[in-house]
Amino acid sequence: MKDEKMNNFLETYHDIMLWSALGLVALAIIWYIIHLIRYAGISEYKAKYDYVREKEIKHYRASFYMIAIAVFAFVNLYAVGDFDWVWFSMRAFMGIAVGTLVGYVANLILLYYYPATLDKKLKKWRYTPRINPKTGNKMRLLSEEEEDVHLDEGMQAEEEAFSVDYDVWIDEETGDVKIEKYQGHLQAVQCNNCGFFTMRVIKEEILSEPTDTEEGELVKHYECTYCGSIRATQHDIAPLKSGEIDHVDPTSVKFAGKRLVASVEVEITANDGHKKVYVFQTVDQATKFLEEFDYDKVAE
Repeated sequence: MKDEKMNNFLETYHDIMLWSALGLVALAIIWYIIHLIRYAGISEYKAKYDYVREKEIKHYRASFYMIAIAVFAFVNLYAVGDFDWVWFSMRAFMGIAVGTLVGYVANLILLYYYPATLDKKLKKWRYTPRINPKTGNKMRLLSEEEEDVHLDEGMQAEEEAFSVDYDVWIDEETGDVKIEKYQGHLQAVQCNNCGFFTMRVIKEEILSEPTDTEEGELVKHYECTYCGSIRATQHDIAPLKSGEIDHVDPTSVKFAGKRLVASVEVEITANDGHKKVYVFQTVDQATKFLEEFDYDKVAE
């Protein structure tokens, strides 16, 4: 009687693991196909850019996690026979270990390898020539110097703060203009007064120093570079750790032959190995960026 109950339990357990694994694999494939259908259904280049930037890695991560759980279920398929609690527990542990490994490796790929591929895709959709829907003419992307005449003061202030980047496309035959908004190189806070993303940190005041075990307290004073509004917020400072990033004086960086430079790519590598790459159209932009760059503010 006991053996019969155990066999019934193993049969039920086996069926649950089997159908869970098959269902999760099927769901992961369906999830991926839905993503491709949505992506293919977007015709406007800026909309494609926004969708890929905001959704693609999230969809891939969800699919990989479903597969990782499916791997756990496959490892835990248990045939009816002589039951051994030790082997049963070992299988459960192995399933968790293998499933976690699959999910962890997938996450590492999406975190460190895939962003390079994603960046190429984003650049493709951002810089593919736009078509004027009214005339069918191909539009030209204006340079940073040319586009300012088409941006209002608030937009220019956002670009000066590196919080927002605007692309201006123009149909040179008709003069029609298309302005697209992208995330900038540095993070700025939205001003409650004017609504632009031009609220930048102008001063930091440490209320209490952090120790090896205790957090400190910091007050950041913000000022809007457009309307002049000010505000202050309090933040926690993480306990002291070894290997903190040393700040390099960016004003020591010099450029020569500015007129011969088509674009400037700045790659910043932290002590922990993380890299950030920024691309600018002019040397002056890169120089101004380096003068204002603070890794702690970017990493928040």
